[in-house]
Amino acid sequence: MKKLIKLLTSRVFIVGMLMMLQAAFLVIGLHFLTGYFVYMQSILDLISLLVVFYLMNKEENPSYKLAWVIPILLFPLFGGLFYVLQGMQRTNKRLKENTAKTFTDTVSLLPQEASILHELKREDPAVYNQVCYMGKKQENFFDESKSVPPYPIYKNTETTYLTPGEAFFDKLTEALEKAEHYIFLEYFIIEEGVMWNSILEILERKVRQGVEVRLIYDDMGCLMKLPENYDSYLRSKGIRCRVFNPFRAHILRTTIMNNRDHRKIAVIDGHTGFTGGANLADEYINVTHPFGHWKDASVMLKGEAVWSLTVMFFRTWNLTGKYEKINYEKYRPHIFHRGGFKSDGYVQPYGDSPFDSETVGEMVYLNIINRATRYVYIATPYLVIDHELTTALILAAKSGVDVRIVTPHKYDKWYVHIVTQSYYTELIRAGARIYEYTPGFVHSKTFISDDTKATVGTINLDYRSLYLHFECGVFFYRSRAVSQLKEDYLQMLSLSREITPRECLNVRWYVRLLRSIFKMFAPLL
Repeated sequence: MKKLIKLLTSRVFIVGMLMMLQAAFLVIGLHFLTGYFVYMQSILDLISLLVVFYLMNKEENPSYKLAWVIPILLFPLFGGLFYVLQGMQRTNKRLKENTAKTFTDTVSLLPQEASILHELKREDPAVYNQVCYMGKKQENFFDESKSVPPYPIYKNTETTYLTPGEAFFDKLTEALEKAEHYIFLEYFIIEEGVMWNSILEILERKVRQGVEVRLIYDDMGCLMKLPENYDSYLRSKGIRCRVFNPFRAHILRTTIMNNRDHRKIAVIDGHTGFTGGANLADEYINVTHPFGHWKDASVMLKGEAVWSLTVMFFRTWNLTGKYEKINYEKYRPHIFHRGGFKSDGYVQPYGDSPFDSETVGEMVYLNIINRATRYVYIATPYLVIDHELTTALILAAKSGVDVRIVTPHKYDKWYVHIVTQSYYTELIRAGARIYEYTPGFVHSKTFISDDTKATVGTINLDYRSLYLHFECGVFFYRSRAVSQLKEDYLQMLSLSREITPRECLNVRWYVRLLRSIFKMFAPLL
């Protein structure tokens, strides 16, 4: 009985009922308007036609446009109306204002040290060009809220590649225990269990010691994982908590339903930071095994580059509630660190936002692929790529670059895995090599190329990560993390099964049909 009451009072049930009532209201309304069906059909057809014109002239990825245009043309009666209600990304006034304020307040906080650029230009002009792309402020003169802030590249930073999630967890808890001044955490998923309960115990203890603790979690990501009003529970313990993308808001007002905070950031005392694929839940450290062995990748930074993660955290903080004027200077890396930092190559943390005018994450990936001369090795949980990435991978493989991609053998979303497999044939035909990680699920999002360049972060090779979510990553050049990542990747290959051309050919007709259909609508998955 208690379980039934809990279900009936849960957010998921209440929201589901509201959605059903909306659908019922629409059906009843159409029933009463049947006498005016000809007029209604003409109006809805006109809406669909206008939506198609709007999509064709919108600055959007062509694949994403096509995925909407096809169903609208197939079902003109409701297709256009459905896009108006669900497909259009509308940003509310507060969020838009906060985005512009945050850009204005933080754009000057991340200047690029000119001497580092001069070094890179002499050492590797191709890397210099990529760094300049991410390190240059890109202003949108029509809408300041869509401007892209710079992400400088640093030296004086020590890097450590962490895999699997257990290694990340050990290093994170070790760093949290050493915190003396502040802890910032921003995660897509938090779930009660061994991992989160251990972290929460440390956070509570640190709050009692006077440490400033701030936490951001994504409400959609935690929908079935945390109790309702969990943010209030955390605030009662002295943890400053904000919730990104509140689920309840979307039923009454469409704002940022598809835009989720997929970032994973931890900052301790300004000089130690973490990011990567792992969230704060038990499957990420293999306490539970929903999809076999969970293979993840994270990085730990110690030094000046952590400053970019700190600034990214505060940008999100001010998008999730009342705008707060931050005294950024007291959170700089050197404030609570004695002496200098070790230098370990070049390190460039970067962020991606659906509200600006750039797909930064995809551009980083494209740059690595296009500039590879010997090899590019990729690990990704999903391979749902647009025309640009597909073309880049095919061109690299046909040009003699050793292109290898590892995807999961045990998948978490069957329909996404079908789309992932639909790309195997054309990539393998071009000369790329595809592997599936047989022990379980690969959640790592890593690129490595030519023993010198790599990136680790939160950005999946799918449309949601590349176009709709808030994401982050770190680009490395000639740092220790690059060699560590390559060593791990080669070990992962030894545990993976290579997909052969024969397997791609020996696929039953109905599987091919299903793949073709799902691939057509891949941008909407």
